[in-house]
Amino acid sequence: MKFPSLKRVAPAAVLDGLTTAVIALDHALRVAYLNSAGETLFSVSRRHAFGQPLAQAIPHFGALESRLRDALDTGSGFIERELRLRRSGDESITIDCTVTPAQLPGAGLLLEMLPVDRHMRISRDELLLAQHEVSRELIRGLAHEIKNPLGGIRGAAQLLEAEFPDSEHREYTRVIIREADRLKNLVNRMLGPNKMPQMATVNVHEVVEHVRQLLEAEASSAVLVTRDYDPSIPEVTADREQLIQALLNIARNALQALPEQRGIIVLRTRTRRQITIGGQRHRLVVQIDIEDNGTGIPEPMLERIFFPMVTTRAEGTGLGLPIAQYLIHAHGGLVECTSRPGCTVFTIYLPLESDDRRKTNH
Repeated sequence: MKFPSLKRVAPAAVLDGLTTAVIALDHALRVAYLNSAGETLFSVSRRHAFGQPLAQAIPHFGALESRLRDALDTGSGFIERELRLRRSGDESITIDCTVTPAQLPGAGLLLEMLPVDRHMRISRDELLLAQHEVSRELIRGLAHEIKNPLGGIRGAAQLLEAEFPDSEHREYTRVIIREADRLKNLVNRMLGPNKMPQMATVNVHEVVEHVRQLLEAEASSAVLVTRDYDPSIPEVTADREQLIQALLNIARNALQALPEQRGIIVLRTRTRRQITIGGQRHRLVVQIDIEDNGTGIPEPMLERIFFPMVTTRAEGTGLGLPIAQYLIHAHGGLVECTSRPGCTVFTIYLPLESDDRRKTNH
């Protein structure tokens, strides 16, 4: 078997396949190259960054500019572990950064950056998925233990109703039957949908727009639902109805958290590169954000909101988010949440590339 010569592989193509962010700077600390991982990490396009001074193209590096210039002047690189870079108004980024003088005529520095946050997120996501599986198994066992005696109670009530057909006793047996049915339905809802996703090609924006219309129909006139879509996102393989249910569960949760005056919900779509979900790395995923300006979720609750029966509302069932997580998980995706007062964002990740194994199983 013949392998293609490495000489035929463009260096840019090799660098674009890395999960490590790479920035090449010229002798004036202007951006000469930025790979795909760098675009994703700093949310900037290479077309915008090319030829710009580093601190201008990527403001995160403003505080590091003098040290980079020293490295350029002395011809010596450096390594920074867990370097926190912050841009005004943005969350900080924690990276391991290696700066090396480029050994090319007229070249400047080569920056290699590995986001520590990404590894922390992967560990957190794997823990979340593991907790989800444990929770599902616990619910299945609990449902079995509850539904069996419920069936017996309901059957006994029906026998009593047949034994004492008068209206006085029938009123009591009807209460028993109705409450037994209500508990059975609650257990079934905790278990979530009992059918596997029916996969087909789905337009993500058609699904999000459908959810937006349903949300606007339920919301008061004081609520503004806005869109921020990336029209270049390709179609995804998914179960349309289950995807709508998952998004609607999260969107309704956001709607209920809004302030009485001037509530805002933002529906946003983006693509992300090189995302790891449940230990599997995906070249490209679609990211769907549902953002609201409500009161936020208390910090102690954030780790538990995807568990059944956990809710901050007296009238809530605590089943909407766990069911949404289950449906997205069945699609090979993940739901995450970040929250602070005035800004809560639920982020859904769905793999965009085909997954033959998942299609076969479902």
